[in-house]
Amino acid sequence: MLHPTAQPNNAHLALAELERLGKLKAIVTQNVDGLHHKAGSINVLELHGSRGRYYCMSCGKTYTMDIVFEAEDVPVCTCGGRIRPDVVLFEESLDQNVIERSVNVIRNADVLIVGGTSLNVYPAAGLIQHYKGNMLVLINKSETSYDSHASLIIRDPIGETLDAAMQG
Repeated sequence: MLHPTAQPNNAHLALAELERLGKLKAIVTQNVDGLHHKAGSINVLELHGSRGRYYCMSCGKTYTMDIVFEAEDVPVCTCGGRIRPDVVLFEESLDQNVIERSVNVIRNADVLIVGGTSLNVYPAAGLIQHYKGNMLVLINKSETSYDSHASLIIRDPIGETLDAAMQG
């Protein structure tokens, strides 16, 4: 789960540039790698949290990833509580505030670009149902259950697709 040297790919960089240009309002992601932030994106809604953030399960004190590298065993807070990553683990609930913000962004989008996902992981995949617009773009190497609703389907890797779109 820890890859501190991982770098954003062309998709992350292109999305950050689109946001900087005012053409992208938000990114809703299931990824916990923090690469959207590392690429420069600001309005990133991380449905499953981020492995870059840690907190004490007892007192709530926050920590960075460094706490994991410094600890010899399970990281322990100054209060004695265990420190865990700020990620949603199996059978844990998603942050309702992040869900509501994601629904609002999707509901109000003029164009919705969904990329790099099979749309099989719920509840995240169900968020697409809140889109009320008429320009759904799916960028995925394989078919999804929403292909019949899409205005445009691109069957190439999202990094290559967005990089090519930004270049020309």
